[in-house]
Amino acid sequence: MRFLLIFLAIPAFAATCDGLKSLAIPNTTVVSTQTSAEVCKATFVAKPTADSEIKIEVWMPPASKWNGNFVGVGNESYSGDLKTADMELALQKGYAVAGTDTGHSGSDLKSFATHPEKVIDWSYRSVHVMTDTAKLALRMFYGRFPTRSYFYGCGTGGDQGLSEAQRYPTDYDGIIAGAAGESRVRTNVGLLWNWKSVHDNGGFPAAKLKMVSERAASVCDAVDGVKDGIVDDPRRCNFDPGVLQCRAADRPDCLTLAQAAAVRNVYDGPRHPRNFDKIFAGLSKGTEATWDRFMGAVDPQRVEYWRQLVFNDPAWDFKTFDFDKDIAYAESKMAAISPEGVDMNAFRQRGGKLLMYHGWTDPIVPGEEAIRYFTVAQQRNPGDFARMFMVPGMGHCSNGLGSGGPAPDQFDALTALDQWFTSGQAPDKLIASHATKGTVDRTRPLCTYPQVAKWDGTGNVDKAESFTCKAP
Repeated sequence: MRFLLIFLAIPAFAATCDGLKSLAIPNTTVVSTQTSAEVCKATFVAKPTADSEIKIEVWMPPASKWNGNFVGVGNESYSGDLKTADMELALQKGYAVAGTDTGHSGSDLKSFATHPEKVIDWSYRSVHVMTDTAKLALRMFYGRFPTRSYFYGCGTGGDQGLSEAQRYPTDYDGIIAGAAGESRVRTNVGLLWNWKSVHDNGGFPAAKLKMVSERAASVCDAVDGVKDGIVDDPRRCNFDPGVLQCRAADRPDCLTLAQAAAVRNVYDGPRHPRNFDKIFAGLSKGTEATWDRFMGAVDPQRVEYWRQLVFNDPAWDFKTFDFDKDIAYAESKMAAISPEGVDMNAFRQRGGKLLMYHGWTDPIVPGEEAIRYFTVAQQRNPGDFARMFMVPGMGHCSNGLGSGGPAPDQFDALTALDQWFTSGQAPDKLIASHATKGTVDRTRPLCTYPQVAKWDGTGNVDKAESFTCKAP
């Protein structure tokens, strides 16, 4: 069920935050308003179905500080919490912003797995409802709708952005989708495959993973011509874990035959057991230091997706997963919440812009999957409406999740998207920075895919001006 923009229910202008309490939106209640010199915060609860309860927050700067535009902010993981830090950043730039809990609290799938409507709310409906609600609140508070509306999300928020472009192409003018695992099913297949690859072959001590990571980095780092602690494009690196294989007995400083095979399996990614077709991309070389976190637990990451949503069996044993039959079953059952069509023509035709970015050292969604999606999106939706920026050395959305390291991972995608509209020129690069204890110590250009940053051979490798974006 879609929310409609009901114009007749809206007074011409509400000069105060408290005035929003009179805003009438079908199936939606204004729970509270809070005002200060810097922002008006309004909280809503929307119930588009009898089993829905979607919390929405809309933050609006004073009219004198509003830049006239709106930003919808996405979520992370299983999307139970507002990303208030991202909302604050957009607010500081003068945007009105909104976020949602997607219809549940926390990140425990058990809280809504047996409620089909809540599953749909979590997957995509809540963001659309949030967007309509926010636009109506802005219309009442400022006396007009926003000039442009942007969506910003990473991880699950990136998925939400891609879903918005496909399902509700008029919701947003521009969308920033970072680290998007567009196929929720296959992202979770990859996590299962990685866990089984490691544990079916005897497991890994954390020290051995560190050894593999260091050796891979030593082989891959300088492939781009600069030895700077960053693997630029892991696909160009020929590191083979077999070079670490023990010559005789197992030791802490070498890999057993089974362990070397496990590393290769993770690099290769899930394969069909009958015809060996690729199901999902493998993790990139350079991610090894994160494997202990994602593969060292008793269960694989996000195994509850399978137990709660796919098989509806809290006792389901992931070790029984059939990589032949279960994927097809899951994609059929979850088709409504994981659009695979990559149909963005309606979004493109109305002038929509898509800016994607992805870390090459992402331990959850492999960078190759983002490239696959971006490539298909361009093929199926011809026109100059999308840009992709691969971020060397960055993990999932940032240098967090164990990736650490010296990779520049901070950049202003929102300003780049806005300038794309105001100047009419698509961004050809983003400038990323890395900081240590709050002090910026490295900058580097992020280039539009497939271009890469090439060092000039003489300049300071920690300065962005020493690099030029060129074809690989």
